[in-house]
Amino acid sequence: MNKYVKNLDRIEFVVTFACTGCCKHCSQGGHENQKEYIDAAKAASIVHDIASKYSITSVMSFGGEPLLFPETVYAIHKAALEMGIPKRQLITNGFFSKDSEKIKTVARNLAQCGINDICLSVDAFHQETIPAGPVKEFATEIKKLGICIHSHPAWVASREHDNPYNRRTTGILEEFQSIGITPSDGNIIIPAGNAIKYLGSYYDLDKEYTSPYKENPEDIHAICISPDGSAGPINGNINNTNILEILERYTPPR
Repeated sequence: MNKYVKNLDRIEFVVTFACTGCCKHCSQGGHENQKEYIDAAKAASIVHDIASKYSITSVMSFGGEPLLFPETVYAIHKAALEMGIPKRQLITNGFFSKDSEKIKTVARNLAQCGINDICLSVDAFHQETIPAGPVKEFATEIKKLGICIHSHPAWVASREHDNPYNRRTTGILEEFQSIGITPSDGNIIIPAGNAIKYLGSYYDLDKEYTSPYKENPEDIHAICISPDGSAGPINGNINNTNILEILERYTPPR
């Protein structure tokens, strides 16, 4: 086994960069003309292949808004359930439809495919363009089904920093807490993409900000599959090379 990936224990899927929001803090910038998404069957095969060789403990799907392509989300987590992967997590803004029946159907399907943890992206940024009503409806349905769900906010500069965005986020979290959706610690926004454009004044842009999710290139614990098939940070593409080959061939950049 490749010594640089022998401790691999997590698979992430960016299902799509298409999104129902247009957030000022988004590291991807705009989402115009984002139509690519990961094929459901391909995603499931990736989970099966990797989990057959590595001790995977966590699978996550996110976006963009992953529930714009729910069949891919279902396939990822059904495969993870089949392979005995204990943590099966979805990050969503909760807004993929205003139709109550569709919201209920998607919620039921998420329960059936084995998702057991949902991070609901709600804060000053998401609710600037995303209506709270359908998101609360989705969250309520998920909670009824017994899936662990919590709000997952984005904070400017720090959780304690006093600024209009953080104050608004605090109010929104209280709204969701009133329907039983408790907040996680969330994450601190890294100035990139839209965040530099709209939130740069809250940061020292001469300083280098490092993502807390950055991998050690000589000891990879997590890989992330993007909509175009690229597998980061191991430098390969699942559309033209088997994922296990990509993992075996990986060498750290010099």
